[in-house]
Amino acid sequence: MSVRFRCVVGFLATFLLLGCGGRVNSEPTQDKQALLAFINQTPHANRVQWNNSVSACSWVGVRCDGNQSYVQSLHLPGVGLVGPIPPNTLGRLSQLRVLSLRSNKLTGSVPPDFANMTVLRNLYLQDNELSGAFPPALTLLARLNRLDLSSNNFTGSIPFAVNNLTQLTGLFLQNNEFSGALPSISSGKLQSFNVSNNKLNGSIPASLAKFPSSAFTGNLDLCGGPLRSCNPFFPSPAPAPVTPPIVPAHKKSKKLSTAAIIAIVVGSILGFCLLLLILLLCLRKHRRQHSPKSPKPPVTAARSVAVAEAGTSSSKDDITGASTEAERNKLVFFNGGIYSFDLEDLLRASAEVLGKGSVGTSYKAVLEEGTTVVVKRLKDVVVTKKEFDMQMEVLGKIKHENVVPLRAFYFSKDEKLLVYDYMTAGSLSVLLHGSRGSGRTPLDWDNRMRIALSAARGLAHLHVAGKVVHGNIKSSNILLRPDHDATVSDFGLNPLFGTSTPPNRVAGYRAPEVVETRKVTFKSDVYSFGVLLLELLTGKAPNQASLGEEGIDLPRWVQSVVREEWTAEVFDVELMRYQNIEEEMVQLLQIAMACVSTVPDQRPGMQEVVRMIEDMNRAETDDGLRQSSDDPSKGSDGHTPPQGSRTPPSVTPTP
Repeated sequence: MSVRFRCVVGFLATFLLLGCGGRVNSEPTQDKQALLAFINQTPHANRVQWNNSVSACSWVGVRCDGNQSYVQSLHLPGVGLVGPIPPNTLGRLSQLRVLSLRSNKLTGSVPPDFANMTVLRNLYLQDNELSGAFPPALTLLARLNRLDLSSNNFTGSIPFAVNNLTQLTGLFLQNNEFSGALPSISSGKLQSFNVSNNKLNGSIPASLAKFPSSAFTGNLDLCGGPLRSCNPFFPSPAPAPVTPPIVPAHKKSKKLSTAAIIAIVVGSILGFCLLLLILLLCLRKHRRQHSPKSPKPPVTAARSVAVAEAGTSSSKDDITGASTEAERNKLVFFNGGIYSFDLEDLLRASAEVLGKGSVGTSYKAVLEEGTTVVVKRLKDVVVTKKEFDMQMEVLGKIKHENVVPLRAFYFSKDEKLLVYDYMTAGSLSVLLHGSRGSGRTPLDWDNRMRIALSAARGLAHLHVAGKVVHGNIKSSNILLRPDHDATVSDFGLNPLFGTSTPPNRVAGYRAPEVVETRKVTFKSDVYSFGVLLLELLTGKAPNQASLGEEGIDLPRWVQSVVREEWTAEVFDVELMRYQNIEEEMVQLLQIAMACVSTVPDQRPGMQEVVRMIEDMNRAETDDGLRQSSDDPSKGSDGHTPPQGSRTPPSVTPTP
């Protein structure tokens, strides 16, 4: 079993294989004592349960070298550690390469004995409450590659001794209270740098000017480089009092005459400008009075949803002036629909804005008899009515439990409307990225897996049975039922916008080839779905700017994390509270990385993605994640496409 597992997850799962066979039966006794001293002296939530009777190399978050002779990395993110880091504990791990204590509630200063970890390469202490000056011990760790002290309470200046860290590739000091001038830090190997939101002042050194402005914003007194230019200020001595000379009378008279002339000229110019302005206003009023009145615009089916933005709803009286065009273009329902309202009912419905997306605005419309639907008001549609009707006919035939059905549509010259079912549980985006403050119920791993699989089934059905490219996969278009089964919405709309689709549409989820061609394909959908899986795993929005470098997207950020062998830092800190899910997280991460391959032909098909997620062999059998009776891998003719490999391919991050 150990050999098979290693083949499946490859290098990604190395840090998780804590209890597999093939290791020398040894024990890092001194490191074990140091770890026990640390955890016994640090209050923490009941998420770290280290059993003294077993090897420290099998403990949660601990990874040893191949011979189990020393602790190589320690990952304890978001486990509820509280209070100061006790001295003479972690500093005794002299062979430690990676240390992550991020997203806890650690306070106080960093112990001086951290200087003993001379081979430390990656140190992550962000999102704590650490304080004091920049830790002097850290400037002695010459092999550090990445240092993250962001979102703490550090004060004082940033020392010039940071230049001792000649191997540093990433330095993150944002969201602290650092003050004073920014030292000239050598940027030979430095690729990522951020000191934003501190109290720094003075000019940005030339060695750091290559970094974007977002790396320095939030320091009100910092200037130069990518920020505003620094204007040197040289204070002038206070002028000595001067006694006015006695001027002859004829000189005074001449000076007064010059001032009078200047005043007359200025007054004349102002008067002329005022006269010209009055003349222009009169001409404008005259044209308005004699111009023909434009006809009153027709009332369309969008009246009720349009006024929803102002917090009101239309009345029945508003419909009496409907144009003949609105009467000719009726609300078209698809056969087998569950609704019986008409256009007039929709016009009378009260509406509220649900969200504004890249293709239009969505409204929640409540009809008088109590029926609730979602009305999407499209924008920038360029196709003719015939082309619009043909595309709607294709979309209206798609029926699947994991696809939000299109119930009706409306087309007129001024308005294009789509009617969908209303999903009470909202979108994945809100559930995943909503407020993470106290009282929030985290999205657990079982439900994330349920969402991943059900969304994959819905997208696979679109591709195989419907032969439709979704074109806009993102978390706000994954709508949920109360049981957290996912449904895919807003599918197949790209043909309505032609090649003029804005390049920023589906930003963050867009496949590399779509940036150039602006044409979506089945393979570009797979890429977007891979980004969605990464979003589920990391808890990060694909377009958020806190990925460490301006302009970096989520797939590239994950690849850089994996490449530097700090894989544990990828996963959402909210998942760290759950036990025995590490293998599944790594396997799903590998599937996601296969989907986001930069080469379209190297991405799996969606039906293969479904099989790979199902083949992850969940331990529970009653969690609802088994193959559904409506197999999305079957085409519209009832035949199953040729099956590919049922094992996720090994994925190596691109260099």
